[in-house]
Amino acid sequence: MGSLRLRSGLRSSELNRPTWFLNRELSWLEFNARVLEESLHEVHPLLSRLRFLAIFYSNLDEFFMIRVAGIKEQIRAGVRERGPDGLTPKQTLQRIQERVRQLLKRAQEIYNHLMPALEEYNIYLYQGRRLARLPRELLEKYFQEQVFPLLTPLAIDSAHPVPLLRGLELIMWVELRDGVALVPIPQVLPRFVPFHSAQRYLFVPIEALIGLFLEELFPGRKVKGYHLFRLTRDADIEISEAEADDLLELVERELRRRKLGAVVRMEASASLPVEARRFLQEELSFSPEDIYEVEGLLGLERLWDLLHQVDEPALLDRPFVPAVPPILQNKTNLFEALAQRDILLHHPYDSFTPVVEFIQAAARDPQVLAIKQTLYRTTGEKSLIVQALREAVDRGKQVTVLIELKARFDEETNIYWAKELENAGANVVYGMVGLKIHCKGALVVRREGSGLRLYAHLSTGNYNEKTAQVYTDLGLLTADPELTRDLAELFNYLTGNSGQRLWRRIAVAPENLRETFLAEIQRCAEEHTPDQPSRIILVVNALVDPAMIRALYRASVVGVKIDLVVRGICCLVPGAPVSPTIRVHSLIGRFLEHSRLYIFQSGGKTRVWSGSADWMPRNLDRRVEIAYPLRSPELIQEALDIAETLLADTTHTWVLQPDGTYRRRTELEPAAPSFSAQQEFLQRRNPLYLADYE
Repeated sequence: MGSLRLRSGLRSSELNRPTWFLNRELSWLEFNARVLEESLHEVHPLLSRLRFLAIFYSNLDEFFMIRVAGIKEQIRAGVRERGPDGLTPKQTLQRIQERVRQLLKRAQEIYNHLMPALEEYNIYLYQGRRLARLPRELLEKYFQEQVFPLLTPLAIDSAHPVPLLRGLELIMWVELRDGVALVPIPQVLPRFVPFHSAQRYLFVPIEALIGLFLEELFPGRKVKGYHLFRLTRDADIEISEAEADDLLELVERELRRRKLGAVVRMEASASLPVEARRFLQEELSFSPEDIYEVEGLLGLERLWDLLHQVDEPALLDRPFVPAVPPILQNKTNLFEALAQRDILLHHPYDSFTPVVEFIQAAARDPQVLAIKQTLYRTTGEKSLIVQALREAVDRGKQVTVLIELKARFDEETNIYWAKELENAGANVVYGMVGLKIHCKGALVVRREGSGLRLYAHLSTGNYNEKTAQVYTDLGLLTADPELTRDLAELFNYLTGNSGQRLWRRIAVAPENLRETFLAEIQRCAEEHTPDQPSRIILVVNALVDPAMIRALYRASVVGVKIDLVVRGICCLVPGAPVSPTIRVHSLIGRFLEHSRLYIFQSGGKTRVWSGSADWMPRNLDRRVEIAYPLRSPELIQEALDIAETLLADTTHTWVLQPDGTYRRRTELEPAAPSFSAQQEFLQRRNPLYLADYE
């Protein structure tokens, strides 16, 4: 296929042209723009729409802490190499800064639209002149008892240089008659302080409350006014594992250093004086382009604080009860059910309880000898799965847990569980040098008769009971001998740091996952005929890898129909001369789409894979990932139905255009019937669940 002439007259050797690749960072910003726009989508209840606004701001924080910080490091190192899209790091940063300013302006417009709508339901935010409507003694009582003891005013003068200022913390720049001072607002304080009455929800922004009583912090000094700013620091920790004697200790040390990361962004209230901006810029070593002026409130990622304090079910998504597959409803022995057939769980529509019960049953079953499991992101101190693993240790079973200490922003939780499980007596392994263990799997070894039988759970998502309620994921419970044997080999590969294995069924990154998918794409292209056309369906979070994109282009130009459901970043350009048969959908709804399906149809056969990997260089080359085939006709059909239902969605789907922009499907197909895939999945599991959508 290397010399293939494309329909446009180009040769496949020209598939490296920047024209055919979208910028990774700008594509991510477009994803966050879709999240932002969902806060205006009236199919969602009002408070749920506010949730999307909070997610937008939270996403942006992490983007600056990791992605922008990395680009800035490249620029400092003098990197001028162009990416697949043709942009240098410096050009990418300039585009990011321009787009972020546009998005922040849009976010403020949406906030200004939503807040009056909340007032129609007696939810009010009091600031400025409105504060006079509340009894001052009530405000002062709260300030003195709940706020004042936590505040630390910091003088700024020749004897008091700028101290360490925490990232993501609101900071007041206080103008005094005889100087200036800073007042950091600790994050333990609520972002929005409640002063509810019998008929109304009343909230006061924390800085507005403090602003009323600033002179209490500076007795004898005249306070002229205050302004707000907020810093974002580089939070990407660098770990040289090859030189580490103790990985856990190294990660702990790097986490402490994270607080000292370079400033990569300063958000400033529009009123912050120019001289204050210059002073902070010089003292904290960032550039003027890193300052993002905000007309309204800062720190709106903490709109969650407000949401959690309003008890108005009518303004939230309708609750639902996840289903339990019929085969498990009346089975007292989970292992007997799995001996009959594999079970595919589609969370959150299917309950996560069977997964928890799988580990619990293994812990309590006297015939179970060993449990092996990976943990990437798990629930906090109340994790039922980790409790079951500890119980298994107490009952004398061999328990091996692979905990990924480098799971970003979950490092502290994972360090905690690593120590807890190790102290309990489990074998705890931290992973492989240079690779993150991102695959999700659990293996149970059970004595049956005169031999041993293996049972497994494989998943696209984490062993996290909380996120299982809001992320869509696929999980496979199986006793398939070849699949479970492969998983046993994988655990030995991970714990023993052994050489490459020959997998019977699964594909493993970085060993053979890329090659497996490339072979599947090529097979679809080679077997495609007008009488028996091939088709590829991918459901992933991100599509970035240039080699995988070029392979899809090659398949497209010979006529293979390719349907992509890519929730987040997509660097592929659809509808171009190299991609005439490719369409890309992005579904942004109530639940975060996190499932992964890889479906290949050619030569009259359908091959379905699921797994933990997105098609990104990091997943295919720098992480341990697995993909596993769904083999039974029932599960293949179930997976196809999930994919086709996602592709049929019109309510929450955005369609990627050749220029890299996204448009709502309802805008492109105004006559198409309204159809929500997520609502459909809910109603299939619970016919009594009534749709809220017209």
